[in-house]
Amino acid sequence: MIAAPTSGSGKTTIARGLMGLLVKKGYRVQPFKCGPDYIDTKFHAAVCGRPSINLDTFMASPQHVRELFALYGADADVCIVEGMMGLFDGYDRERGSSYEIARELGIPVVLVVDAKSAAYSMAALLTGFIGFRKDVRIAGVIFNRVGSEKHLQMLQQVCDDLEVECLGCLPKSAALEQGSRYLGLDFSELPDDTALITQMEEHVAWERLLRL
Repeated sequence: MIAAPTSGSGKTTIARGLMGLLVKKGYRVQPFKCGPDYIDTKFHAAVCGRPSINLDTFMASPQHVRELFALYGADADVCIVEGMMGLFDGYDRERGSSYEIARELGIPVVLVVDAKSAAYSMAALLTGFIGFRKDVRIAGVIFNRVGSEKHLQMLQQVCDDLEVECLGCLPKSAALEQGSRYLGLDFSELPDDTALITQMEEHVAWERLLRL
């Protein structure tokens, strides 16, 4: 699961980039989306060449969500679930949240963190997310909107101190931002993901991510 502390952290960009990169590498990627979102799924399908499936424990039972995940992921090499909102944000505390879906499916979480204008303060934020619930594993962190190599080194120190895997970053770049409309992405036209996939390949340890 690709999740984040809050909406607007860049999880859709990271998820789409990772999907595109793995497809480029020859993997069969099955995309999923937490919640009743029908815009992000269009982006997933365009990248992966197969339908993206909604996983929602508000309108469906946990058993049904597990069955959907097993059915659509059966012939895939990799399943990628894009979270919604913040990891623990549900309709009643964490009920219906990305966390609940990750827990029900037993899948690890990669946390996408917006690191703009922050460095070692990330240690406090990550400590909270890693330790808040012990029944879901935070497998690693990808930092978004990183300003420089020095900035990345400072963020790497955070991960080293917390003994959590730093899986890389995306640099701060207006070209990588996807516009939004209402509560979802602007789907008026599909973006060209070439630059995004190139950045993911250069800056994200995708092979390490798969091993984790």
